Amino acid sequence: MYTLGIDIGSTTSKCAVLKDGKELVATSLRVGGMGTEGPQEALDDLWADSGLRREEMAHTIVTGYGRKNYEGADGEVSELTCHAMGGRFVFPGLRTVIDIGGQDAKIISLTEDGRMANFVMNDKCAAGTGRFLDVMAGVLDVKTEELGELSSQARSEVSISNTCTVFAESEVISQLSNNVPLPDLVAGIHASLAKRVAALVFRNGLVKDVAMSGGVALNSGVVRALSRELKSEILVHEDCQLAGAIGAAILAYREAKRVS
Repeated sequence: MYTLGIDIGSTTSKCAVLKDGKELVATSLRVGGMGTEGPQEALDDLWADSGLRREEMAHTIVTGYGRKNYEGADGEVSELTCHAMGGRFVFPGLRTVIDIGGQDAKIISLTEDGRMANFVMNDKCAAGTGRFLDVMAGVLDVKTEELGELSSQARSEVSISNTCTVFAESEVISQLSNNVPLPDLVAGIHASLAKRVAALVFRNGLVKDVAMSGGVALNSGVVRALSRELKSEILVHEDCQLAGAIGAAILAYREAKRVS
């Protein structure tokens, strides 16, 4: 039995297909989330690359920011539940999920048996999200995906005192005008984001094992900075961006079994 999970985020669209709820057999990811052609393009890629067909899917669940406006699924589920499920799928001992997406940050605590116990979110401010990094990369005239490597070259960490993205942007511009080395600035930017996210983690309660999901998990500089703040190892899976879609596919399997 094949089931499909679709995660329509603010900046990317992801798909995952599970066989019998256990084996990940196909995935896809496209830049372009809610309100774009991204979801359909991700699905087109999925079918083209896997050789599977939509008709073979026993059940489809959609999650993410764009789930309410998507009409091609059998049901929709909160991204909190899906990220918890997907995180536990790739890390069986997982107890804390840190999901930093394009527009928000979510901290999810899991029980020993993998159920969601508690969560906190930052969805009111860009600081502490992927958007913060995108803005800073624009100020520094580098690509967002280059930030991790740049921060690894830092000799010291420049303090970014403002937590608001707008004011932090002005502070970074000021530091640039003082000829502060780019890697040191990037390290400071990562530390600033890590402090904000760590505060959310501590508010929710830190229980190991800890893993990151979402696109920001691909930024090694953020992972290092957050690991220092939490004084904990942070697990990052190669499919970290697919956690929500995988979780949706798991829930789709459970629903398909229930109604069969």
